[in-house]
Amino acid sequence: MTGIRPYADHEDDGIVQVSFTLPLPRGGASRTGALDVARRMGLASGEVVHQTELTAGYTYVVLYGRFEGRIDPYVREGLHRESMSQEEIDVFVAAELGRPIVVVGASTGSDTHSIGIDAMLNVKGFDGDHGLEGYRSFEVHNLGSQIDNADLLAQALEISADAIVVSQTVTQQDLHVHNLTELCEMVEAQGIRSDTVLVCGGPRISEELAKELGYDAGFSKGTRPADLATYLAREMAARAAVQARSEGG
Repeated sequence: MTGIRPYADHEDDGIVQVSFTLPLPRGGASRTGALDVARRMGLASGEVVHQTELTAGYTYVVLYGRFEGRIDPYVREGLHRESMSQEEIDVFVAAELGRPIVVVGASTGSDTHSIGIDAMLNVKGFDGDHGLEGYRSFEVHNLGSQIDNADLLAQALEISADAIVVSQTVTQQDLHVHNLTELCEMVEAQGIRSDTVLVCGGPRISEELAKELGYDAGFSKGTRPADLATYLAREMAARAAVQARSEGG
């Protein structure tokens, strides 16, 4: 067997717990509706284990079901292999590129939250994991929060940045989608998209959303600075190898 699956009581049993509210009265209707939800979610052997009437016509339901598939988080496009250590990254970049990777980052638009971008870029990092400023292999320019996309792009052009890193926390009315889309379009209009690694991150960011918006990678909750550093190092090395083959041919 390849891949993994979630479990409850026994490893590999595939049992998951799902809870939600249905706009149905408690009883047969809510039970039938909940089991239909489980079926449409692809959960086998659905079983309603708890129902509570929240108010007239609304029922909170807890059900169990079995996930019969398997996942391998390392084979999906865009998700990356196990991260390297800081020392490994510094050695890798020196060997593959022979120079530091130039990174500029910010929280853009009206987003005032700088915790995320600081955790990734500032030397203090996150939970004992140094940010990119602590690496020999990165030259970091952290612009902070509430930075206009135009100002971020101007700085990237001025320092010939290899990578632009954007953090987005404010997501009301999909403001993060607007900001990220605008920046990507501006980079493309400037004619530097193929030469620039575009990365975004935040609580509502996923790899799928990042790719959909035109970014090379997206990072969400649980990301550590070493994860970002590893991705940038490997991506830059891969691009350098392609460039070398092109010039050699």
